[in-house]
Amino acid sequence: MLILTGRLDRAGIPPMLERLRALLAGRGGGTVVCDVGGLDGAPDALLLDALARLQLTALRHGGRIRLRGAGSALRELLALSGLDGSAGRGLEMCGEAEEREEPLGVEEGVEPGDPAV
Repeated sequence: MLILTGRLDRAGIPPMLERLRALLAGRGGGTVVCDVGGLDGAPDALLLDALARLQLTALRHGGRIRLRGAGSALRELLALSGLDGSAGRGLEMCGEAEEREEPLGVEEGVEPGDPAV
C-alpha cells in the first residue's frame, strides 16, 4: 500500500514514484492501493499530475493503481480529467459499486413480486 499524507509538492513526486516502483518490483506487478485520504488541501492540478504519473508508472511496470479515501471533490476532478477509470486505463476506486461494495448508507433490497433479472 502507498499512503499519501500531508501537503503534496512537486519535489515529493519522484520519491513517491520510486516507492511505487519498489512495491511493484517486489511483487512482480499487480494492483497497488494508494490511500489519498490523508492529503491536506483541496484536490488540484498537482494532485492530478501526481496520480496520473503513478498510474503511468504502474502500467509500465505491469501494475495498476486503486485509490482509497478519495473524497467527492477528488472523484469529480478525476471524472472531469478522464482519469476516473471510465476510459479503461484510468484509476480505479476502492469501494465502487462495480466491485459489489455498496456505498455507505445504501442497502440493496428486493420487493416481493419483483421479477428476477
